[in-house]
Amino acid sequence: MNKTQQSPLFHISKRGALPWYKAWGIRGSAVLIALIVCGIITSLVTGENPFLVFAAIFEGSFGTTRKFWVLLQNIAMLLCVSLAVTPAFRMRCWNLGGEGQALAGALAAAACMICLRSSLPNWAVILLMIVTSILAGAIWAGIPAFFKAKWNTNETLFTLMMNYVATQLVAYYCVVWESPKGSGQIGIINPNTHIGWFPQIGPYKYLLNILIVALVCVGMYIYLNYSKHGYEIAVVGESERTARYVGIKVDRVIIRTMLLSGALCGLAGLLLVGSTNHTLTPNIVEGRGFTAVMVAWLAKFNPIWMILTSFLLVFLGRGAGEIATNFSLNQSFGDILTGIILFFIIGSEFFINYEIHFRGAGKKEG
Repeated sequence: MNKTQQSPLFHISKRGALPWYKAWGIRGSAVLIALIVCGIITSLVTGENPFLVFAAIFEGSFGTTRKFWVLLQNIAMLLCVSLAVTPAFRMRCWNLGGEGQALAGALAAAACMICLRSSLPNWAVILLMIVTSILAGAIWAGIPAFFKAKWNTNETLFTLMMNYVATQLVAYYCVVWESPKGSGQIGIINPNTHIGWFPQIGPYKYLLNILIVALVCVGMYIYLNYSKHGYEIAVVGESERTARYVGIKVDRVIIRTMLLSGALCGLAGLLLVGSTNHTLTPNIVEGRGFTAVMVAWLAKFNPIWMILTSFLLVFLGRGAGEIATNFSLNQSFGDILTGIILFFIIGSEFFINYEIHFRGAGKKEG
C-alpha cells in the first residue's frame, strides 16, 4: 500500500558555538531591521521622512556635547548594575534584585547627606556615604543569599520581592525628608552647601562616575577570569555536586558572591545620589536593575562585552525618546519603539543558538 507523506518545509536544529563576529553580525542585523521597522512605523504615524526619523535616533545621543555626556553617564550606570549581577548569574544564582539593592545604597547615601550635614565635615560625610551605601547593598543581597544557602529558597522570587520592599522604604523616607513640606519629594539635597556631593573633575560632570565604573569593569573581568573566587563561581555554576566533590564550600561561595553583587549595586545607588542626581526618589534607578539582566545575558556574562551591550541599549532607548520628542508624540510612543527594538535584539539570540534548515516540499512514498 502506498502512502503519501508531506515532508516538513523546514526543521530547527541547535547550532554549535558561533564565532564572535558572526554572533555580533546577527545582532547587528537585528538592530538594523529594528531601526527600519521603527522608521516605517513612525513615518506612518507622523507622515515624516524615514531618514529624519533615523537622524533623530542619533540626535538623541550625539546631538550636543551634553547629550553625549548624558549617554556616557547612562551607559556607566547601567554597566555598573550589570557588572554587579554578573558574578551571581555566572554561578546560576539568579539575582533579580539589582533594583532594590541599588535603591538600598541610594537610601543610605541620602540618609548620610541629610542626617549628618550639620555635624560632620564634607569629606567625612562622603566617606560614610561610601561605606554605608556599599554595606546597605550587600546586606540587601545577603538576606536572600543566606536563605538560599541554608534552606535552598528560590532566590529569584526572594530578590524580586526585596525590590518592592526597598521601593516602599525609599517612598516612606521621601515623605519623612520631604522638602518643601507637603510635596512628598526630597528635592535637591544640600543645594547650597553641597555636603555629600562628589567632586567634579574639571568641567565634566559625569567623568568621575565613568572612571569609577571603568575601574569596576576591569576589576570584575580580572576577578571572574583570573582569581580563585572566580574559578569557584564558575565551578558552582556548572555543577554544585562537582563543586562539593572538589572541596568547594558552596554555601560560602553563594553568600560571598551575592554580597559582592549587592555591594556593587549599592555603589551604583551611591553614584546616582552623590554624583548624578543629588536627590532620592523611588524610581531613581530607573529600571536598570531589570535591564541589567538583559545586558549581562546578551554579553554572555563577559564584562568587556557588556560595555557594548550597555551602549546598544542606552543608545537605542535615548533614540526612541528623541523620536517621540521631535515628532510631538507622547513618551508612550517612545516606549513602544524601545519595545520593538528590544524584541528584535532578544529574537536575534534564537538565530545565534539555532539554525533553520529548509527542505523541498516534495513527497515521500512509503
